[in-house]
Formats: sequence, structure tokens, C-alpha cells
Amino acid sequence: MSYQSPVRTHLEESCDPSNVLVNLGPSHPATHGTIQIIAELDGETVKKADIHCGYLHRGFEKQAEHHTYQKIVPYTDRLNYCSSLNNNFAYVASVEALLGIEITPRCKYLRTLLCEYNRLADHVTCIAATVMEMGAMTAFLYLMTIRDLIFEHLNHLTGARLTYSYARIGGLARDLPQGWLKRLEEILQFYERYIQRIHGLLDRNRIFIDRTRDVGVLTQENALNWGFTGPILRSTGIALDLRKVNPYLAYPELDFEVPVGIKGDNYDRYYVRMREMDESVSMIRQCMQLLPDGPVSVRDPRVILPEKRQVYTRTEATINHFKLIIEGVQVPAGEVYVAHEAPNGELGFYLVSDGSGRPYKLHVRSPSFAHMGGMHVLLEGYQVADVVATFGSMNMIGGECDR
Repeated sequence: MSYQSPVRTHLEESCDPSNVLVNLGPSHPATHGTIQIIAELDGETVKKADIHCGYLHRGFEKQAEHHTYQKIVPYTDRLNYCSSLNNNFAYVASVEALLGIEITPRCKYLRTLLCEYNRLADHVTCIAATVMEMGAMTAFLYLMTIRDLIFEHLNHLTGARLTYSYARIGGLARDLPQGWLKRLEEILQFYERYIQRIHGLLDRNRIFIDRTRDVGVLTQENALNWGFTGPILRSTGIALDLRKVNPYLAYPELDFEVPVGIKGDNYDRYYVRMREMDESVSMIRQCMQLLPDGPVSVRDPRVILPEKRQVYTRTEATINHFKLIIEGVQVPAGEVYVAHEAPNGELGFYLVSDGSGRPYKLHVRSPSFAHMGGMHVLLEGYQVADVVATFGSMNMIGGECDR
């Protein structure tokens, strides 16, 4: 058997002979899963970096072609599993756009509230992981305490801690349980107490500032050229937020600011997420005050299952139930792109329907994939010790990066 040498990457071919080429990752938690960073080092300085995303072999987009529209919802949970509800609602919004369905007022406000609640959990997780990787274990434990309370609370609503499958085309799986909003306010007050501890531990901490200030600097030009969105783009000073520039759900009725940074460094990415969490808490409370009564799902037999009692007693309901489960929602032929402001940035679903009960094509514009394409510009010129800290500030989620 003949030996075939492995394929060499462009960086391996062009590496300066006097420098050292090393592989960082894939390892968990340092590179958060399958990410491999091939780095050319001059001493402790990263001269060049080549980012490889690796494969989780999830095949989300291909799987979507073989499942009915409603059965795709659990797959969207597993894109960014730290904010599954944002994925749920962005996906069903694309289906509803082709169907021409307008959700109920109560559903609109509940979806908005839950988007911001999951954004809070996602940002808490990102900051906790980032500071933990820099050795700040106390801040990590405080933040994870907040996250655990949120997850338990969402478990009470949806029946799951992480992957909720709570969205329905045309509405939601169920309304709020009794006492859920009261518990929500208690958790928000707990968050406000604990987040003050994080400010005290980190904001002016000499070690934290030295590891984040002027490290991993991203220019506005690079951010735009590489398609960065979300907190990473806003950390450069560009106030681009889809909730403002292309408002959806109940965001036009809410009063909130879009926090921005100055330099686009690791500290600015921390600062923007901390400020966004406070804005999310404000929006959640506004949604609680504005939340109207009424149903959480539309009365449309094309998309909503009939009540179980009717399925057992009325022939039409039995047939309707059978056809929705077996054949799926029949979406009119056409194509649409719907994008929401997910915690990591622009999360878009490009949906093509051929008129059947399954998508002809479903493509996801995932923030993490775009961010990995340009992450080398944040690593080059900085120290090896900065790689993991900068990578953590990107909040790469393997599920949505792989798709």
C-alpha cells in the first residue's frame, strides 16, 4: 500500500521557516468544540491564523428537506442551544410569512418577552464562559447561578431546560402557567442583585482589563467586510440592530437603546453584552405590562391542531388532525427570507416552498459561521495567551456554525 501525505493548508505552505506552526484545538472548552486554529507563531505572537470549523455532521439544512414544517422546530432548538426560543421564533416566522398568517397580539408579546429572556440567558452564558477561561471562577459561578434560575423557569413553561420546541406555526404550544410572571419578576430582581457583583468583580479589575483592553481589536471596516453582526459588530461603534432597523414582533412598541462600544476589543464585547442584558430586562418588564389577554394561537385549521376533545368526537377534527400530522402544513409555493436579531447577531432563514408539506430548501444564515470566517483578524498580532479569551468573546456555538 502506497503512503499518501496529508493535504497541506495554505498557511502550512506559506509559513515563515523561522516561525513555529501550531494547532490550537479542537478541544472543549478552549475552542468550544470542533474549531481548529492553525497558528503561525513568532515567539508568543500570533503572526497568522487559519480557522477551521470542523464538522459536527448535523446536516440541519438537508434534514429540513425530509421533515414536515412543524417537525423542523426541534432541529432549530439545536442551532444555538443557549437561546433556542430565538431560533424557534425566527424559523416559524419565515413559514408564517409564506402562509400569510398574522399571529395573535398575546402571542406577539409573549414571543418578544421570551426572545429577550433567552437573550439574557445566552449573554450570561457567554460572559460566564469567557471570564472562566481567564480564571475568574467566582464571576463564572455567580453568572451560572443566574442562568440556572432562568433555565428552571423556562422548564416550567416549556417542559425542557434547554431545547424547548415551544413554538408552533401560528402561535405557541401553550399559554403561561399560573404564577409564571410573578416568578419571572423575582428572577429579574435576583439578576439585578447578582449582576452588580459582576460589575464589582470585573469592570475595574486590573487583571481583567489587561486581558481585554486593546486585545482582539476589530475595526469597523473589517467587521463590515466579514459580515459580522450582533454584539460583535456593535462593539465597534456601529449601532446596527434588526430590532430597530427592521422591527418585528412587538419591538416597535418597546422603548430600548442599542448599546455600542468604541474600539471593538474584548472589553467592548463584554461591555455591550452587559448593557444589552439590562436592556433585555427592561423590555421584558415592558412586555409584562403590555401583555394582552386572548389566545396564543390563531384559529386556522391549516396550521393549528384541533382540540383533543374534538378529535375524539368530530369526524372533521379527526381528519384535520390526521392530515396535519401525516402530510404537514401545506405552505404555498414561494420563497422568503426572514431575519431576527438573535443574541449572536443576524439569524436568518431563507425558505423555499414547492407547495408541499416539506421545504424544498431551508438555508440558515447563522451568525457563528460568518464570525468564524473573519475571526483571524482578531487573533493576528496578539499573544497566544489571548487566543482563548478572544475566542470566548465571539460566543461561537457549534450547532449553528455547523448547521
